[in-house]
Amino acid sequence: TISAITISVITFVVWIMVGGDVAFAIERAATVLIIACPHALGLAVPLVVSISTTLSAQNGLLIKNRIAFENSRKISTIVFDKTGTLTEGRPEVVKIISNSEFNFPNDKILKVSARAAINSSHPLSMAIVRKAQNEKIEIIRFEKFEEVSGKGIVAKCEEHNKNIAVGNIKILDQIGADTIWARDVLNGKEASNGTVLFVFHHDEVIGALLLADEIRSESYEAVKLLKRDGIKLWMLTGDNEKVAKSVSDELKLDGYFAEVLPDQKQDKIEELQKKGEYVAMVGDGINDAPALAKADVGIAIGSGTDIAAETADIILVNSNPMDIANLIRFGRATYAKMAQNLFWAT
Repeated sequence: TISAITISVITFVVWIMVGGDVAFAIERAATVLIIACPHALGLAVPLVVSISTTLSAQNGLLIKNRIAFENSRKISTIVFDKTGTLTEGRPEVVKIISNSEFNFPNDKILKVSARAAINSSHPLSMAIVRKAQNEKIEIIRFEKFEEVSGKGIVAKCEEHNKNIAVGNIKILDQIGADTIWARDVLNGKEASNGTVLFVFHHDEVIGALLLADEIRSESYEAVKLLKRDGIKLWMLTGDNEKVAKSVSDELKLDGYFAEVLPDQKQDKIEELQKKGEYVAMVGDGINDAPALAKADVGIAIGSGTDIAAETADIILVNSNPMDIANLIRFGRATYAKMAQNLFWAT
């Protein structure tokens, strides 16, 4: 500003000295002052950010952190949570497997698991309850229960003073159950077709539930677009190795992390960051919040939990993975326009 005023004054003085009249000299001085004033330079970036934020909202991207939005152009690796992000997030019980050693009927296995699952809001628990309701099974809640993050649910049957548990093999390890039959199930072909939850009842693993969750149709196209832009794509899931590999291979991802507990998710993000990657995390659940916060850019699915949305920098309002590709391209276009504006303003 001082330079602009100084040059303007010099212009006025010079035109007076060379014989110009006062009106002419003032006109030239005012012109130089307006042109040389750095206001255009100061407005070059904020105007672009403001317009980009508005256009993003109109296209299903809610920008909470503008710096993260600007930095989205740097993203080299995207890590997706599986359930509810790459998949529909509405798993269904597709098969009930009875442990032949105890010969529990399928409806008994489902009833026991539903009594424990009804206390949880996890998508897998809700799928078990839906299945039981569809089978017209009466569900009575266990009064005492504990939801173990990333493992399952442990409930107490007051009538027999025994523990009931529903979850992955880690919950069986935690309560000290015999896992020989469970590991045989995980090593079988069926384990690659979905998520396996085991049902522990009165000191024995009586059976298992196979749950499947369809891959979103939009995920295929989103992966193609992002890979075309040279971005590495990884998946993060608590599911077993077979399920993770099956989904990863189906979508042609660059890699995956399987059987990851919620408190380990942020460690996986940090692991990629230490390799020099600029990482974006995409998730929808409470368990994803630490990883969303740890990532360079946190992206939450709009249909997910409030905690995930609160932690993330950007929210996909329409819960469409395709919008991630739009986000990165929008971020790059915004940066290019900023650079262009700064050049012309200078």
